[in-house]
Amino acid sequence: MQSLRFQALEKVTGVDFKVKPELNGKITDVFGSNVFNGKVMREHLSDEAYKSLMNSIKGGNKIERKMADQIASGLKAWAMKKGVTHYTHWFQPLTGTTAEKHDSFFTIKSDGSSIETFDGDALVQQEPDASSFPNGGIRATFEARGYTAWDPSSPAFIIEQGTGKTLCIPTIFVAYTGESLDYKAPLLKALSALDKAAVDVCNYFDKNVTKVTATLGWEQEYFMIDEGLANARPDLVLAGRTVVGHAPAKGQQLEDHYFGAIPERVYAFMRDFEEESYKLGIPLRTRHNEVAPAQFECAPIFEEVNIAVDHNSLLMDVMSKVAKRHKLKVLLHEKPFAGINGSGKHNNWSLATDTGVNLLAPGKTPKTNLMFLTFFVNTIKAVHDYSDLMRASIASPSNDFRLGANEAPPAIISVFTGKYLYEVLQEVKSRVNNKFDEQDEAILKLDLHRHIPELLLDNTDRNRTSPFAFTGNKFEFRAVGSSANCASAMTVMNTIMAKTLADFKKEVDSLIEKGEKKEIAIMQTLRKYIVDSEKILFEGDGYSEDWAKEAEKRGLPNVKTTPKALDAMVTPKATKLFTETGVYNEKELHARHEILLEDYVKKVQIEARVIGDLATNHVLPAAIKYQNELLANIRGLKEVGLKEGAYKAQLQIATKISEHINVISENVQAMIEARKVANKLEDSRQKAIDYCEKIKEPYFDVIRYHSDKLEFLVDDKIWGLPKYRELLFLR
Repeated sequence: MQSLRFQALEKVTGVDFKVKPELNGKITDVFGSNVFNGKVMREHLSDEAYKSLMNSIKGGNKIERKMADQIASGLKAWAMKKGVTHYTHWFQPLTGTTAEKHDSFFTIKSDGSSIETFDGDALVQQEPDASSFPNGGIRATFEARGYTAWDPSSPAFIIEQGTGKTLCIPTIFVAYTGESLDYKAPLLKALSALDKAAVDVCNYFDKNVTKVTATLGWEQEYFMIDEGLANARPDLVLAGRTVVGHAPAKGQQLEDHYFGAIPERVYAFMRDFEEESYKLGIPLRTRHNEVAPAQFECAPIFEEVNIAVDHNSLLMDVMSKVAKRHKLKVLLHEKPFAGINGSGKHNNWSLATDTGVNLLAPGKTPKTNLMFLTFFVNTIKAVHDYSDLMRASIASPSNDFRLGANEAPPAIISVFTGKYLYEVLQEVKSRVNNKFDEQDEAILKLDLHRHIPELLLDNTDRNRTSPFAFTGNKFEFRAVGSSANCASAMTVMNTIMAKTLADFKKEVDSLIEKGEKKEIAIMQTLRKYIVDSEKILFEGDGYSEDWAKEAEKRGLPNVKTTPKALDAMVTPKATKLFTETGVYNEKELHARHEILLEDYVKKVQIEARVIGDLATNHVLPAAIKYQNELLANIRGLKEVGLKEGAYKAQLQIATKISEHINVISENVQAMIEARKVANKLEDSRQKAIDYCEKIKEPYFDVIRYHSDKLEFLVDDKIWGLPKYRELLFLR
């Protein structure tokens, strides 16, 4: 009987697929067709209900019960017209995936007749069972009620699955006692805090600014492999990555995949998931091959952070569902294959005013330049002061494989500004004793806008090695992992920016009260911030060992593993930051720390079990079977009277196989015993550290090394696991 590997190999080239037409060249024909957007609202809501909803979206005003009923009625009418029968509160619990509980519009009246109904209560709130979602000890299982509450700022949408359609209402998810249990609730609080602090600072320059919105443009990298081949790999099925696998003769060394022609089967998938995304209002703009074989990327137009986060979470769901139609498998793990690049999700972050100004775009006048420098320097200061939280925001067991692996930014958080802006900062810093002149040509009248081409050119070559790089009119947080929820990094980013801007305003106001002119007070404070934050600036190669040594001299942390990176979440400094900004209370913060530690333990535990299973049930049996064939061959050659030299090669191979078998067997058993010891620990942090330092680090690579050596030695017909050359190059 053939192994799953060979069954999958027989089918992989015969998969039938069709490429969808390019929508007659008009994406606009379908874009947002499954979204309850402004245009649809106008058609299905009364003027009163429409204005109430818009006021809530733009100003955060509370929607009255009467209006909620009207909005629910209009939403139901629109959804049913499109064939929807069920609705759900769509939320993002701390499992890392999205969640939904479907309810039907259908109900029975007291007289026994049936009716389709959906009222304001159903729109605004739902009660899913919260006991099985991570809560970090916030709620006991027997009293673990949780509530989802409507987020009007993110539009409702319709998901199509097969022949069914479901109305999805984006919501936050909170405990019965009010603590947040999801990614969205803290993000909304962080955005609110940032809005207030940024408006206050903007008013130094323009009193017309009444709202500042954080924007996000994510870049989603992913691997795409044949579903049959993926299903023949237990590690891909259970852990999302290959825990063993010998490097193929050809990997990415020829650099021929990057921006190359998209394989037709993958192109068919892309067209399909793009159309589904367009219907949901996800503004995808680009698609291309990435650096590693079988790796690809898509990216949208920038959106307000909350909506961008929802769209990215939704996109990952859509991609996985659509891939099944094409008998493909999407791998969102940060490092599914050893020896080639992993995947990230670059978060391009900026700030925009309601007057149409990008606060991180250099201006054309002294006033707009000073406003740009203010937000530019405050961003650097925020990252400097809270670099440990930035690192914690991207920490995960899967991202640990990627960070600093000569393909992604290191675990050291630094900021890249580019040569020209670095020189501008040095110019500001050089004003000894804060000697600024209101008419200082070198500072206040910098023609930064004229140098935009230089800025863009300067940021092209080296920012790939920086975890946080300025790229012309935004900062790019490159260290975010491909499987992550963007909300984690964006909550921290917007919170630390809110705190830094609030502190900046206090310092500037204090100088103004002492008699300084506003512009001079701003420049003096910016100079102080530049001096305080200088050690975070790095313009060189972030991949180099020299940078790691230099960063250590500067006192910059290089925390390479998740359990210790997460310590930053529960320091007194972090507690003060999050409680003052209202993003987390202390209980919520410690709960999230606990949840992330538990998540780390569980995922490393799963991988350890998978490694043990593969070694014991796949690798060793194949090696022993081939070894027996070699020994039978040797015995046969001996029996016909041939001397040892005639079977020297066979004997050497059999000996090497024995050595690898013994090392694997010993280390698998030792790993199991180490797990038993770690599992007895009560303290979550210590348990996570032990899983990292006493299980993952001592055993994973050793078992893999010897397994991969066996893959290279054993007869290909005997090896049951699909190999890298098949996974990466056959689609």
